[in-house]
Amino acid sequence: MSTDSTQGEEKTGGITSESAPTDPTGSSPPTPGEDSPGSPRTKLYLRRWFMLLLFSSYSLSNAFQWIHYSVISNIVVRYYNVSILAVDWLSMVYMLAYIPLIFPATWTLDRYGLRVVGLLGSSLNCIGAWLKVAGVGRERFAVTMFAQTVCSVAQIFILGMPARVAAVWFGPREVSTATAIGVFGNQVGVALGFLIPPVLVPNAADIAVVERGMNVMMFGTAGVTTLLFIPTLVVIFFREKPPIPPSPAQATIAETDAEYSYLGSIKRLMKSVPFVLLVITYGINTGSFYAISTLLNQVVLSKYPGEEVNVGRIGLTIVLTGLLGSVLCGIWLDRTRTFKGTTVVVYILSFLCMTAFTFTLDLGYLAIVFVTAGALGFFMTGYLPLGFEFAAEITYPESEGTSSGLLNASAQTFGIALTLFTGYLVNNLSTLAGNLCLCVTLFLGVVVTAFIKSDLKRLRAQQSVENTNAESKTTVL
Repeated sequence: MSTDSTQGEEKTGGITSESAPTDPTGSSPPTPGEDSPGSPRTKLYLRRWFMLLLFSSYSLSNAFQWIHYSVISNIVVRYYNVSILAVDWLSMVYMLAYIPLIFPATWTLDRYGLRVVGLLGSSLNCIGAWLKVAGVGRERFAVTMFAQTVCSVAQIFILGMPARVAAVWFGPREVSTATAIGVFGNQVGVALGFLIPPVLVPNAADIAVVERGMNVMMFGTAGVTTLLFIPTLVVIFFREKPPIPPSPAQATIAETDAEYSYLGSIKRLMKSVPFVLLVITYGINTGSFYAISTLLNQVVLSKYPGEEVNVGRIGLTIVLTGLLGSVLCGIWLDRTRTFKGTTVVVYILSFLCMTAFTFTLDLGYLAIVFVTAGALGFFMTGYLPLGFEFAAEITYPESEGTSSGLLNASAQTFGIALTLFTGYLVNNLSTLAGNLCLCVTLFLGVVVTAFIKSDLKRLRAQQSVENTNAESKTTVL
């Protein structure tokens, strides 16, 4: 039982779970605030929403820095006098850094917890933002690339945290919604990354005007990340976990923490055929999203020259509809628990929307591009929390940080491959060829998803406890 501030939460903000287990021996159910003999006690704390908001803010600022160069790639090419491939790498370095570093980052999360990982992520994010201020200057592209690399390392500590925060702090009937909100923060950052740069950095003939816009954007970003990186904020408010677990599933994990082995967890996950298939399909879907986000400027401007501001708005539309899709998918999962069916349907609709975007792009109507891109964002981004939660279900009781880390590593790998190959097709063959590449890839993802076995271990554990409770109540009556 916690003392200090947590006691206040137990009296005012804490919510004792209505499904708190009773004693299997048949004793009467515990009253709120009492421990239940022989069974785990669960409790929800008001602080969980602050924890989620704090994480989402880190994710927002980091995601903004991922895409803010790519959306104005033609301007960045002219300002730094570098190739389009070099500018694409400002986005792809996020993916490249993730692949080898996710394993030590996930080990750090499992070994030292959310507070240490949050501090590392927010500090590196802030340092990278200030290095970008130093990178403003036509001869300083190398500094900019180094700064972006620092931000990409920060992302490794931040990106895989939604499922972990949701599982550790939220109850069984809200965990999917919480994961969706965690992804929500990341997508808001991407949305701002699409919207703000074309407004602040105009495609002006005068390089001095471009440089002034770059300075405004970089100083603004550095200021926001500095506000978020206040060590006292992390140390004082960022709690590792609640004193009482939020769900029976987490209570069970807490009892076996001493036996946890990170390498053992990795081995068990890689031996799980359903999880391996999910890793592949998640990588295909999310990697396709990374590719279309990175190349959006080149794809749209190839058909609509001079529409840099509308490129940002199209990107914003993709993300805003994706935010809605993420939250609705999370709520739907919490209500129905239909993980496999929902995943397959959303994947099919992502493929169909990508196909529609591909064949309507060159019709000459930007309004149609906005509509098809919005539909694509709704389903493709809506898939992100589905993947996290489906993985947590079929891999229980393995750490959510480990499973989500492997999913993201797959996404980064596919993201690099698809961005490079699609970019090559767009710049050397045609935009149609590049988009068709993504359509074919998503179709393959649909086929593989259909073969994933839906073994919902976490849900089964929760239902087992609830059934025990019901039997105990019947015995008492």
